[in-house]
Amino acid sequence: MAGDDAADCRRCCCSFIFTSGLTALFMWLSLRTCKPTCSIENFYVPSLNTTDNSSAARNNHTLYFDLKLKNGMKDKAVYYANINLTFFYTQNTSRIPVANYTVPGFHQGHEKKAHRKELVGASGLPWEAALHAVSNGSTVSFRVDLATRVKYKILFWYTKRESLVVTGDVAVDDSGGKVKKKKGIKLKSGAPDPARVGPVFVFSLTMILFLYKY
Repeated sequence: MAGDDAADCRRCCCSFIFTSGLTALFMWLSLRTCKPTCSIENFYVPSLNTTDNSSAARNNHTLYFDLKLKNGMKDKAVYYANINLTFFYTQNTSRIPVANYTVPGFHQGHEKKAHRKELVGASGLPWEAALHAVSNGSTVSFRVDLATRVKYKILFWYTKRESLVVTGDVAVDDSGGKVKKKKGIKLKSGAPDPARVGPVFVFSLTMILFLYKY
């Protein structure tokens, strides 16, 4: 009789632990966040378009870009602080800073995409050398660095802001545009992205293994 009571108590405790573990796991999954993805969908340098030999084109020292920002989360909004973009021209192994641009911060809803299509003036770029390179069938490279801080809205509260720093290289040919016409250039973090295993998940897994053992 006492053995049956002990067995019932053990089953009750195991059931409680299992339910608590699953509840904690589901809460962690619902609260975890994923950083938005950033990409350069279009990039155009009028001065490097060899099909337009007008003086207006040659003296047009601007960069056109189409920045795409995507929030892939189904139930969380993203708030961007000002987005700082820095453009570099790659020459041999060195990078020459040629332009800066700031995209004003904004709110992005669940599973939403946003485009920021802008023109920015470039200075310090070796235009003649770049034009000579593309005219001879080569490509030239521009690096785009993006830095901002984001916070997320989960139900009725906001998370703390966290840094978002990504970068990417854009190859430009004699059309003045990026080589991959139909495919965006995804901006990526230079640091490795470790697997995000939260303590709640570890706790839940431990409880499940405990229940399986008994």
